[in-house]
Amino acid sequence: MVNHALHNSTENFAGQVVSQLKQDILEGFFAPGEKLRMARLKERYNVGVSPLREALSQLLVEQLVIVENQRGFRVHPISKAELADIYHTRAHIESLCVKLAIAHGDDAWEAGIIASAHQLKKAAPLLNESLKQAGNLEEARSSMQQWEALHHNFHSAITSGCQSPTLLDVRHGLYEKASRYRNLWLKQYMVNNQVFDANQKDHDALMDALLNRNTDLACQLVYEHLLGPYKLLHNSEFEHAK
Repeated sequence: MVNHALHNSTENFAGQVVSQLKQDILEGFFAPGEKLRMARLKERYNVGVSPLREALSQLLVEQLVIVENQRGFRVHPISKAELADIYHTRAHIESLCVKLAIAHGDDAWEAGIIASAHQLKKAAPLLNESLKQAGNLEEARSSMQQWEALHHNFHSAITSGCQSPTLLDVRHGLYEKASRYRNLWLKQYMVNNQVFDANQKDHDALMDALLNRNTDLACQLVYEHLLGPYKLLHNSEFEHAK
């Protein structure tokens, strides 16, 4: 007889390992191209080799890790070709979501935009202050990730009105694929006040266009806004170091 409780517990445990490892890769704890050594993974996640191999196999399918011939796993490398592909596709998808959201969004959609924009704007001075006072890289990374979560909430709010679960799934997948590049952008540029201020002004202009139901302007603004990190990273040397 199958012990369903044990089976479900094992599945949940394996899922947690996948989620934690995936987050560490997306947030840059493990750098692009870095070798994923089993001893280090076992210590970090407090698990054995079997669930780790299962997690790595799943992330292999998601193109977040690569396997070397009989030599284990590495974090999937990054490239400017992939950067361009992901960001241009994201910009088109986000623009389409916004176009549909303006056509179908209701009062609740507008209220969600206003609320998320307010939270993001309130967090801006707190981020600047915490970055100045951050005692180490981990503290700075934590502050940037908090801001990034609010930034993601804002973009999720403006696109949610499109009323297309399929389109939103595609959008989420592209956001995840872009995460490693976004973290390079955050680390290199968001400590620059000019870049940060320009980003905030983009949000203000975008919110006005959305609430005024100016479809053409909103689509243009969100397209250009999403390509901002691409343009900066494309013209720079990627920094892999943590």
